[in-house]
Amino acid sequence: MQLEKEGNVNGVFKRQRIQSIDILRGMIMILMTLDHTRDFLMVPGPSPVNMKSTTVALFFTRWITHFCAPTFVFLSGVSAFLAGQRRSKKELSRFLFQRGLWLILSDLLFISFLFTFDPGYHVLVLEVLWAIGCGMVLLSLLVQAPPAVAAGFGILIVIGHNLLDHTHFAANDPVTGITVFLTAAGTIIPAGPGRIIAQLYSVLPWSAGLFLGYASGRWYEKSFPGEKRRKVLLISGLLLSSLFVTLRIINGYGDPSPWAGQRNFWHSVLSFLNATKQPPSLIYFCMTMGPVLIFLSFSERFKGRFSEICLVYGNVPYFYFILHIVFLRILNLVLIPLQGLPYKGTGDLLVWQAQGFGYPLWAIYLYWAGTLFILYFPCRWFGRYKQTHRQRWLSYL
Repeated sequence: MQLEKEGNVNGVFKRQRIQSIDILRGMIMILMTLDHTRDFLMVPGPSPVNMKSTTVALFFTRWITHFCAPTFVFLSGVSAFLAGQRRSKKELSRFLFQRGLWLILSDLLFISFLFTFDPGYHVLVLEVLWAIGCGMVLLSLLVQAPPAVAAGFGILIVIGHNLLDHTHFAANDPVTGITVFLTAAGTIIPAGPGRIIAQLYSVLPWSAGLFLGYASGRWYEKSFPGEKRRKVLLISGLLLSSLFVTLRIINGYGDPSPWAGQRNFWHSVLSFLNATKQPPSLIYFCMTMGPVLIFLSFSERFKGRFSEICLVYGNVPYFYFILHIVFLRILNLVLIPLQGLPYKGTGDLLVWQAQGFGYPLWAIYLYWAGTLFILYFPCRWFGRYKQTHRQRWLSYL
């Protein structure tokens, strides 16, 4: 296991990092940037996963970013376990509770504004930070128990929540605990006169990934043999990937949207891969986390320039998450008048965009690459600062 040790080097404090985890996290953040570049800069059009209208290139641009959220959630659980190695159970519980609330608040204050561009906060958006934050709050209640308890809850939720796939709620039904915690997928919650909460991520299906990550954290204990860890990761990844293929072929359980033959071979393949993200189905979880665990089993031996670049982003996940959305929104606002357009919105409540604005897919890839290049330098600076300083607030960034 590649490990940067915690301690003083030439009088400078350096925090402990596990490089294989940071490489994966950095790769995921690179992919996440592609998704948000598409959100803010691409010309509006049909859903990338609409089999009737999508292209192979557009679908895969969206599909590859499906790996982002479950990996973020899983690695947050692993990090929570590792944070517990230098804290008492009580201290870890308090830290997770506080950090979870901070992530929820971040979604409400920062992400909601950056997506809706509404200083009046008439629409509050609950996205991936909300999901991770809720998972941490729930995990703070479980850390007193052995990690196997968290694993048991995680497995039960991941396997069992698709039993509700065919439970339908009318659009005018009141919001219940079932919708908020299990089935939310674009749930609109009234929040007073003229205000709504748009819950895009359900609580328990995403928290389950964090529970499983926490239970898997023991594989990264110093006493756990490296060869055994890599073998466990590889076998686990292969089993999940095999389960994805098996369940998709059976086409009976694990996803509310069964795949079907399409107008040609490649679109049939797209339909096979088009697992449901919201809420994350069992098939979606197996499809994404299988390859992720396989990657982790090999990433401890990765070296080279690309790995070093991934480490720069992976060392500062929260900092980069906020920074890249701010940058893309500023870029969006700068490009609108350059296209000769007024700042007049389309009326989309969730993602503000100017009418008539947008670039084709090939340009999105150029802007994505440019964004990564520009943000590399502040991330490198902050990563070095974070590794050599001990202020408490840094643990929340």
